[in-house]
Amino acid sequence: MSFASSACFNEAGSIFRIEPNLIKAIALVESNLKNDSIGKNRDKKNNIKSFDYGLMQINQMHIPMLKKRGIIKDERDLLDNPCLNIKIGTEILYNHFSRCGVTWQCLGTYNAGFAMENQKKRLQYAKKIYVVYTRLNEIDKRKALAK
Repeated sequence: MSFASSACFNEAGSIFRIEPNLIKAIALVESNLKNDSIGKNRDKKNNIKSFDYGLMQINQMHIPMLKKRGIIKDERDLLDNPCLNIKIGTEILYNHFSRCGVTWQCLGTYNAGFAMENQKKRLQYAKKIYVVYTRLNEIDKRKALAK
């Protein structure tokens, strides 16, 4: 298992012009920074409807497009290459922001999608991210002051 360093978050942030701590907050909430995390999405009857892979919990719906673009061979690449997973997740977030604006509500679409009935889920997710993002920024400020 590889390790995702801060450099991975910084690089993805630089490429897509998204704050690295925001990306890291998403990875913390989604997978607790576990590279090999596989999430199961279930319907109301508790049947598995899809899987999410790696640090940024990339949904399986993205796999065909990622294969077509030559970015991955299969879902294993999303688990074995944390920096790649971070870049892909950040690109997905960037595409969402391009579609609905750089807002907390839009950030919530990363997890809850765009459906109108998921507005409450989007806000709940965004609040979780905001709390972690704020903590990460506070930690960075303390480190800077300690130097």
